[in-house]
Amino acid sequence: MNGVEVGWIVTAAAVGYLLGAINPAAIIAKARGIDLNSSGSGNPGATNAARVMGRKTGILVLIFDVLKGLVPVLVFSALATPPVGGIAGFAAILGHMTSPFLKGKGGKGVATLAGMLFALQPIVALCCVGVFLLVLFLTRYVSLSSILAGLALPVFVLWIWRDDVIVYRVFAIAVAVLVVLTHKKNIVRLLKGVESQVPILKYRDRRKSRRRNEL
Repeated sequence: MNGVEVGWIVTAAAVGYLLGAINPAAIIAKARGIDLNSSGSGNPGATNAARVMGRKTGILVLIFDVLKGLVPVLVFSALATPPVGGIAGFAAILGHMTSPFLKGKGGKGVATLAGMLFALQPIVALCCVGVFLLVLFLTRYVSLSSILAGLALPVFVLWIWRDDVIVYRVFAIAVAVLVVLTHKKNIVRLLKGVESQVPILKYRDRRKSRRRNEL
């Protein structure tokens, strides 16, 4: 590895981290006089933004969080190499999770991870999104959907990607571990049966509830 390659890696990691550290949910909430740390789940991510500030705001935050993972990968893959782009994307995920602008706090990084995957390997990304949506449809738990999609990533990387670059396999395993670690509180709530569910298919659920009450 020569000096130029090291320079690209350091630059990609620094730019990716700083871009990832910019938290749109916290910025929008602050502009509206809302403290996300003490509202909803306390997490400055798209799900809590939607819960506290409305669905449209949640979608806007989601788009920005995805772009934080997508853009640095595309830029540094074009300027240097795809592995360097991958480093930029992984740094963006870490920046999102441990933003210095939020005193080391941040979101769980799932949307930023999705953006990175779509830039590097769209098929793997679609498979992970498929797992996420299927679990969400069946359970309506965003946290459980994120955990299982993250754990599925190493499987899809080994089964579909099959790239000889070892950094991708290391990255996939690291992401699976990070996703579980950042969802520790959610896992506890899931085990206790007190985790919040998103109101998708709410009309179907209301019909089911009425039917149970009629029996």
